[in-house]
Amino acid sequence: MASTITAGTLTVKLTETVALNGTNMDATNSLTINSVNEIIQRIVTIPPQTLIILFEFGTVIGPGKSIYANAQYLRMTNKDDDLEINFNLATAATNQWVSVTPGQSWISSLNGSDGVASGTVAGPSLGDVTEVTVYNPSLTLSVDIATYLALT
Repeated sequence: MASTITAGTLTVKLTETVALNGTNMDATNSLTINSVNEIIQRIVTIPPQTLIILFEFGTVIGPGKSIYANAQYLRMTNKDDDLEINFNLATAATNQWVSVTPGQSWISSLNGSDGVASGTVAGPSLGDVTEVTVYNPSLTLSVDIATYLALT
């Protein structure tokens, strides 16, 4: 059976607007990703003091697992207006924590290649992301997040 899904082009535009002392300091950056044929989009409520796996990656598709080489773009947005949220990008050898403040987003152009680094100032050692988790550090309140993953 042939697929009836027609791949599309994802366009991501990031626009900053501000005037400082009467001078426009706007900027717009655009990213275009061709041949996108899979989108995983979710809104998730993260309970207090809870660690949740959002995405798992490997070399084959499995229950809740995507092929990392096909992952092209990842956005995670903190939808809360008061609380921060922490995201972890793990590889087979290391991991990186990112704190996202209220209303902010964290974006990665994964591009299906090595995506997280560990190492020294002299040079990173990059590795494929194997898992993306989220942790809510609040002692009492849940936090909503929105995620968007595009794959080819």
